[in-house]
Amino acid sequence: MQQTAGIDSTPWYRQAWPLLLFIPPGGAVIGGILTIMLAIQSPNAMVVDDYYKEGLAINQQKHRLNTAREQRLDALLRSDGKHLLLTLHGNEKAGDGELTLQFIHATRAELDHSVQLKPLGDRKYAAPAPAIPNGVWYLRLRPADKHWEIRTRIQSGEHFQARLSSDELGK
Repeated sequence: MQQTAGIDSTPWYRQAWPLLLFIPPGGAVIGGILTIMLAIQSPNAMVVDDYYKEGLAINQQKHRLNTAREQRLDALLRSDGKHLLLTLHGNEKAGDGELTLQFIHATRAELDHSVQLKPLGDRKYAAPAPAIPNGVWYLRLRPADKHWEIRTRIQSGEHFQARLSSDELGK
């Protein structure tokens, strides 16, 4: 006599439990492949090739910020989309010649650029405004001799107003 009442005769590959066992490892393999593809296709612009020189540059930046703090330098920068107008406040000796204003994008180094601000007299400077896409930007203002530096962070596009100072975070 044969008893077949409690036995399931369907093959194992047609049942649900093997599929549930294969999903986690299969998902891990697919996730690993996607991670490798992303790592290969997108450059990592945040990694610096020469980290030692960058570390030394941090000390120079602190020295420039301390010099600006001692001279009580700050500036008001306005942009109407066509022109930049900067008014410098603080020590009368600082900022007699041209000033360099760097626009540094928060995540995309290829968007970074510099603008030379020409003196207008009475500690005011002007330059044509560059095309600035909306986003987070860090601004650094330095004289030609790079003796001091003031900076700020903006989240804007073409039209903005910002106060540059010697604060550590540039706020």
